[in-house]
Parts: sequence; C-alpha cells; structure tokens
Amino acid sequence: MWRKIVLSILLTLSLVNLLIQPVMGKEYPTKPIELLCPFTPGSTMDLYSRLIADRAQRYLGQPMVVVNKPGAAGAMAAADIITSKHDGYKLAVMPTSFFSIAAKTQKLPFDPSHVVPLATFVEYITGLQVKGDSPWQTLNDLLDYGKKNPEKIKWGHPGRGTTGHLKQLLIFKKAGVSAIDIPYKGNPEQIAALLGGHIDAIIVPFGAIADHIKARKARYLVAYSDSRYSCLPDVPCAKELGFPEITNLGPLVGVFAHKDTPAEVKKILFDVFKKIYEDPEFKKEVEKIGDEPKFGGPEFIEESIKEQEKLVVPALKELGLYVGN
Repeated sequence: MWRKIVLSILLTLSLVNLLIQPVMGKEYPTKPIELLCPFTPGSTMDLYSRLIADRAQRYLGQPMVVVNKPGAAGAMAAADIITSKHDGYKLAVMPTSFFSIAAKTQKLPFDPSHVVPLATFVEYITGLQVKGDSPWQTLNDLLDYGKKNPEKIKWGHPGRGTTGHLKQLLIFKKAGVSAIDIPYKGNPEQIAALLGGHIDAIIVPFGAIADHIKARKARYLVAYSDSRYSCLPDVPCAKELGFPEITNLGPLVGVFAHKDTPAEVKKILFDVFKKIYEDPEFKKEVEKIGDEPKFGGPEFIEESIKEQEKLVVPALKELGLYVGN
C-alpha cells in the first residue's frame, strides 16, 4: 500500500517537473526589453531605435520597448544602463560619438567603458544646413560673413561634445570665425528653430531634414565627408572645401549594453541584430531615412571609437573642451 502511494507521489512529481522545466529553462528573453534612445521622439536616432525594436521582436519573441531618455549628448541613457540590472533587459541605441567625443567633454559620474557595443547598423550622413531662402549660397559665403561679423551667426547642434558640434566648431576655428552655438535636445527642435528663423544654420542627419531639402525649405552648404554623397550630388564635401580633418569623425549608430551582461545573452542579441541587418527591407528603410547601412560587431565598433579618439582628443584639447574620463 505504502509502496503504491510513494510511487504515485514520485510519478506526480516527475510530471510536474516535466511541465515546469521548459518554463524554468526558457532561453532569454522571458519578458519585454527596454531600448533606450538618448534623443527626443521624432529624431533620427528615435526612428532607428523604433526600426530596430520593431524587427527585434520578430526574432526574440518578446517586445522591445523604446524609451526616450534625452540629455547630456547620451550620458543620461548611458547612466541608466550603468545603474540598472545587468541582465540584458535594458539596452541603448547610441552613436559612437558619445564615447569618442561627448564622454571626453563632460565629467561623468560613471565609467563610460562599462557600456559596450553589441552591433552597429548605420553610418550617419551629416552636414551643415541653412534655410532655403538664406542669403548664403555656399559655405564660403557663410564663413566670409562670419569673419566680418563676429558673434552674429547663430548655429544649432545636437549637444556640445557631439560629432556635429565638434566638426562645425573645427571649421569655424580654421576659418577664423567666432559664432554663437546653441545646443538642442533633438533634430525636430533644431529644424523648427531654423525654419522659424530663430537661428542661421543647423547640423542634423540627412534623414531628419530630407523632406525639407526636397521641398527647398532648407539647403545644404557642406557635407561632412571626404567625397560627395550619392543622395546629395550637388553638395560639396568638406574635403574639397579645404577641411579634410573632419571627415574621419563620422558616427556609427549601434546598440550597447552593460559590460557585465551575460555572454550568452550578448550572443543571442548579436545574432538577432545580424538577422535584422541582413533583411533587405531593413536596409531599404535605412536608405529611405537617408543614411548608409553599415553592420559591424563589438570589435569593429571598438576599433572605430579608438580611431575617432586619435583624431578627436587633440582637437578637444586645442579647443579647451577636453575633460577626460
């Protein structure tokens, strides 16, 4: 009798174990993942965050929820990654310029090297834009005006220490122009200020202002590159205008996590991001936004950041912007 009871209990426990084991051993992720965006809704970074999040859900089986956390050129989002649990349920879409530039221009209460790359998807197409009816037809027109009228030009950028801010600052410095820079939280705020006539020039990615360029409400004076972009064939590049030193500072856009995120979770995420990038529809969406699709893993991104630092740190020190970290 007792033997039958014991056998019955053991059989029941075995069945329960079989039922709960798949749940307990289920592979990451088992709940929604937060994807932090360091810029405001409607910005180019926000568009990419949502594009990545939408496609990631197809492969992960769990929602990836975009949370906008603007401020300090990416430092607010990075700080959230640092202070949160390091389990892969909180990631951030970041530009490499945060690590090579912005983190060098502000005293951070955390070590930025604790935020590490998983994969990159995009390389920004950037440049300096003015209003469609601006009196300056070329970059030289703007620089000549600036030299004759110190502190008269007001130009916007996505934050001091960002790539765009540093590139244009170097151009103005080399040309001997003293101008007033105004930081904005995101691209929509910059564009609104330009079209409203509140500032004279702005720096936003092509994708953010493409519609206004096509409608002739805004116009490029220079592309921050070493050759002309195929989508902007009539816009001169920085190299041909005499500013080759800024052309190697192009930021990559990628997904980052805390360095202590489990290795198996990092691998799962990398594999998913590679599948997302290899989807032809994803590349079409990137090109539709107006940037260059470019994929790379952690090593590629880390090397890119190191190369940018070699160029950036001396310039930051010369301009009096270098803080360290």
